[in-house]
Amino acid sequence: MSEQTHNIYDLITNGENAYAKPIDIEEGWSWSMKDHLRRSFLYLNSQFEENNEDRDLRPNKNIILPIMNVQHRTEGFDVKDIEIYIDNPDEYYKSLLIKKFHHKWALRNEIDTFIDEMVESYCNYGGALIKKTDKARPEVIDLRNIFFCNQTDILNYPFAIRHKYSASQLRTANSKWGKTENGATIDIDGLILLAKKENDEDIEVYEVHGLMPKEWINDNEPNEIDEDEADVSQVQVVAFYMDSDKRKQGVTLFKSKEPKLPFKFISRDDVEGRALGRGGVEELFEAQVWTNWDEIKVTEMLNAASKTLFFSDDAKFKTTNNLNSVDNNEVLGLTDGKTIQQLDTYPRNLAVFNDSVERWQNQAQILGSASEGNLGEAPSSGTPFKLFEAQQIEAQGMHKYRQGKIAVFMDEIYRDWVLPYLGKEISKEQTFMEELSADEMQMVVDKVMLKKTNEFKKRMILSLQDINEELVTDFEEVVRKEESKKGNKRFFEILADEMREKDLGVMTNIAGKQKNLALMTDKLVNVLRQFIATPQIRQDPEMVKILNVVLESSGLSPMQFNSAPPQIQQPQQQGGGSTEPLQDLSQANQQQ
Repeated sequence: MSEQTHNIYDLITNGENAYAKPIDIEEGWSWSMKDHLRRSFLYLNSQFEENNEDRDLRPNKNIILPIMNVQHRTEGFDVKDIEIYIDNPDEYYKSLLIKKFHHKWALRNEIDTFIDEMVESYCNYGGALIKKTDKARPEVIDLRNIFFCNQTDILNYPFAIRHKYSASQLRTANSKWGKTENGATIDIDGLILLAKKENDEDIEVYEVHGLMPKEWINDNEPNEIDEDEADVSQVQVVAFYMDSDKRKQGVTLFKSKEPKLPFKFISRDDVEGRALGRGGVEELFEAQVWTNWDEIKVTEMLNAASKTLFFSDDAKFKTTNNLNSVDNNEVLGLTDGKTIQQLDTYPRNLAVFNDSVERWQNQAQILGSASEGNLGEAPSSGTPFKLFEAQQIEAQGMHKYRQGKIAVFMDEIYRDWVLPYLGKEISKEQTFMEELSADEMQMVVDKVMLKKTNEFKKRMILSLQDINEELVTDFEEVVRKEESKKGNKRFFEILADEMREKDLGVMTNIAGKQKNLALMTDKLVNVLRQFIATPQIRQDPEMVKILNVVLESSGLSPMQFNSAPPQIQQPQQQGGGSTEPLQDLSQANQQQ
């Protein structure tokens, strides 16, 4: 790429040529990032690599799209799973306010759309390239718009992104472009005029980032630059036009130093020796190719079988008759001693090809970790429900692993790029309405009740009365009922500067998405059944220890259950209860 590279325009031209060539990952394995992205995009959208316009007897049975839809659903997460809190033990109690405000703020700034786009790029192509913008929402770069990059490592070498703008889009793309003080050699209107002369509807602009010669910014002679500082991190925005001699010429819209690269990259399943990880579509390349091959053969076979053909040894009959033009019950004449017969076109090999299609589809489902349940299909006849449920949980394993990687990456994006915007917004005065969960509602009611009860006690003390615990208990009950009647939709108010300069933390909590709700409900029902049958179990310290171990092993928190309730004087059941529910709980956990 560096051969005969004298300026930024040469870098782009040479980079394009190098990017079009494959690299050797291993002996016998060449890989082209450009071809990989193109092929993934085509297969995902039911297209062939060649001769797409020729669909005569060429069906494209897309087995990739439903599997990728499963990956998009199971490896993504929601805005509500991103928990913002105050990273200070003295002010942590304010985290509920920030958490509720963040949910509304994130939706308003389309963070949910950003997450979907990031997950789709990650799953489809094997990686996601994210760019910091001047807004709260980062930008997901369409990897197909990379004009050139190092195919082994995107961010540690110069790379270019190609943009296509209409004239109106270019005028509003970036207010810093086309200004002389920012290194521009042409203004926006001048570039639009050149494009119109060439009758170009789209204006291509190349955004180049990376370590490049310093003189490309300062326009100094190379011998004036210190060798130790010859290359600096920079950004250049350029375009090309054809001069009167039909030679390609470059112009600059913007150039500047870039101390910190405004990009982050996440790889799906790392493949040593190349920039992109293993893409979800890539895993299914082979299955898609052979499924289409089988379907084409089946179509050709059915096309032949759809025709009714006859053969005859009567030369006169063959030349004077066509069965398409005869009427029903019409009598046809044959020369004496001659015959006519129907040609057998039955597709006897059809079952072989159908079996091959089914085997490739099963292989694709295995590679894509897409079970029948995930695809919305009914389980095979005779499959026990518990077995099907356990298979569903196991099928989620790989998706949960990848989802965890995306969640960690999302935390990094939030800490570095998003939280500063949220911090500025939340320091303003805010009034908003949000819905509380059951746990949050209980917490709010408890806090309000505690505050009002303390004020009630203060009034009793200030009026020189003894604190009457019965009155206090009655007062607490009245407060609790009044607060509960208000419902779970509450108005929140944040005062101006109340949250200014607070240390915000972030955690993408996908634990809730990793729970199998049906199995979790089954476990809770088993525990409840045991508690009802044998309430005295919670009075025995040894049994409580065993119960806690069972709960923790089953993915339940013992803190959810009160292990030491008030003494029950008259148990309703004599002789103890059955331990069968606990056995069921243990079996369900083993299946999980």
